[in-house]
Amino acid sequence: MTKYVSDLLKFLRPLHEGTLVFVASYDDAATKMNDETRRLFEELGSTAVKDLAFRDSWVFVGAKGIENKSPFEQRMKNSKSNNKYEGWPESLEMDGCIPLRPPLEG
Repeated sequence: MTKYVSDLLKFLRPLHEGTLVFVASYDDAATKMNDETRRLFEELGSTAVKDLAFRDSWVFVGAKGIENKSPFEQRMKNSKSNNKYEGWPESLEMDGCIPLRPPLEG
């Protein structure tokens, strides 16, 4: 396991319920991830992480304990024939409002 994956797992594993995670990646994220990191991102609400490949652009907002898939995710597939920037996919932009979660009673 590389240091990058080890550091990412140290960040993702102990997240508390309701913690938001913001991700923006390009180029190498997919080749650095292992099965556990992909599974953890899926648990945060990602649907694209399982198909993420070399040089794909990916933006994602997820949360620990999310009940559904996150509506805040985009992936631009790396494609030599369609890339906009000499071997690189077009950049991604995402905006929106992330709803507040009601406070837990107790």
